[in-house]
Amino acid sequence: MQDWERELFARELDGFVPPRVFDSHAHLYRRVFFRNAAPALVEEGPEAGLETYLRNAADLLPGRRISGLFFGYPHEELDLPANNAFVASEARRDPLSRAQMLVTPGMDAGEIHETVRRQGFVGLKCYHVYASEKPTFQAAIPSYLPEEQVRVAHEAGLTITLHMVRPRAMADPSNQEVLRTWAARYPNARFILAHAARGFNPHHTVEGIGALRGLRNIWCDTSAVTDGGAFEAIVRALGADRLLYGSDFPVSQMRGRCVAIGDSFLWLSAENTRFEAAYADLRPALIGLESLRVLKLACFHLRLKDTEIENIFYCNAAVLFSLE
Repeated sequence: MQDWERELFARELDGFVPPRVFDSHAHLYRRVFFRNAAPALVEEGPEAGLETYLRNAADLLPGRRISGLFFGYPHEELDLPANNAFVASEARRDPLSRAQMLVTPGMDAGEIHETVRRQGFVGLKCYHVYASEKPTFQAAIPSYLPEEQVRVAHEAGLTITLHMVRPRAMADPSNQEVLRTWAARYPNARFILAHAARGFNPHHTVEGIGALRGLRNIWCDTSAVTDGGAFEAIVRALGADRLLYGSDFPVSQMRGRCVAIGDSFLWLSAENTRFEAAYADLRPALIGLESLRVLKLACFHLRLKDTEIENIFYCNAAVLFSLE
């Protein structure tokens, strides 16, 4: 983090972020686990384990006590068994941290049950790049999270972190129907909808999140969302106890932001945007900082109490993951 970003945190966020933080969305990995080339987003260096994460988290959130929910970095060329074992071992180094098992649609129930038991995972992490339906950004949820795996989560009381796709995400009727049906059918499975229910365009979450009202086994995390509105819609529809802070490390350490454009969204970064203006010295900040600023603004608009903000950053996860 650069000095001006530290000044921004001190000025805008130091009085907002509570002393204890549980990061409900962070990726750990070793570069050697990517069979060919590691994805471009991955931080330089041979590995990003717990120590690397905590060093970056302490820079982003100085002076806070930080633990997290960790899982692998989904990629078609990833050695899943090796990376899952690495993530589980790293999470065990911190008594208040937890790990989810990265899964693909081809894994059977017995394999998942055994791996979860042996390595101490508290949940499953699916991702659309493993979907049987192509192109995967159009994939329906069962294409990358088979119902049999949800049944495993129900039987074992596991969480499932789900990054929805399809162009309109939470506003897509098929996504709504799958989530409503499975949440009711498998009440012991706890769903965490990543990125504010894929609210990179907040209008999608605003439009669709009401379809999940009353389902008490659904949460949403805040990871990497930098455009306002989705957090507010989630709290209004599901309650402040259903929102979990997440950073999306290592994405949190990149600079830029995601903005809604029409009925979709665009990630802005130095690679695709010229940050130049006659009226200012434009310097993109860390995505992790931009997401925190949006969260602060949402809490202000919702007039949340300090205790409710503390719950978003820590206590909601403490209950969900039995931290204390």
